[in-house]
Amino acid sequence: MGTRRDYTLYFFAAMGSFLVVYIALPLIVILAKQASDFEMLLRALHDAYVIEALRNSLLTATATALIALFFGVPLGYVLARKDFPGKSLVQALVDVPIVIPHSVVGIMLLVAFSSAILDSYTGIIAAMLFVSAPFAINAARDGFLAVDEGLEHVARTLGASRLRAFFSVALPMAFPAIASGVIMTWARAISEVGAILIVAYYPKTAQVLVMEYFNNYGLRASRPISVILIVMSLTVFVILRWLVGRKANA
Repeated sequence: MGTRRDYTLYFFAAMGSFLVVYIALPLIVILAKQASDFEMLLRALHDAYVIEALRNSLLTATATALIALFFGVPLGYVLARKDFPGKSLVQALVDVPIVIPHSVVGIMLLVAFSSAILDSYTGIIAAMLFVSAPFAINAARDGFLAVDEGLEHVARTLGASRLRAFFSVALPMAFPAIASGVIMTWARAISEVGAILIVAYYPKTAQVLVMEYFNNYGLRASRPISVILIVMSLTVFVILRWLVGRKANA
């Protein structure tokens, strides 16, 4: 009796392709439309105001990712390795920024920190960090959970301290997950706009500038900045993903 062909994967692929097309279509359309209006794109690329806003976005998103890495990896390690009273509460708090509307995040930060963050780079980073930190923490936690704790115990029986076992065993093995989390943190930070609009309208970031140009000058004026931001963000994202993939394979 012949083997029946299983079409399940083909069916699932056909269903899933809806989302792939849905995501790809707006990207293709906006790039194609901007290509037919190359003059506006060149004008934006020569606009010092736009370049400064793009630079602000890159610098603050990168600073945010580094801060999240510095504090998120230790927290992720503790959540992966230690049971303690209130652990479920801590894990819930880590995920809270994901469910809070971003305009509300901006208001919360202003109420909490007031003039200390208003219209400053500190305010931009504070807003970005609040909404993006969960990605770094959760990725680090999942990465350490995937590392057999027994390997660290072996290192410690051979004379290594817990800190040395962390750096020599756990951290290298969890690196791909941590790096992916940091990349997602950076991506989430550079895409944030709602909280930044409330906390730090100045200095201007590219995300806020797109909104300003759209409100003041319309779709055609805001589109070139959007395209530049899309291409810049996707380029950095793809390069970082490629580097992490190479490291993981190695």
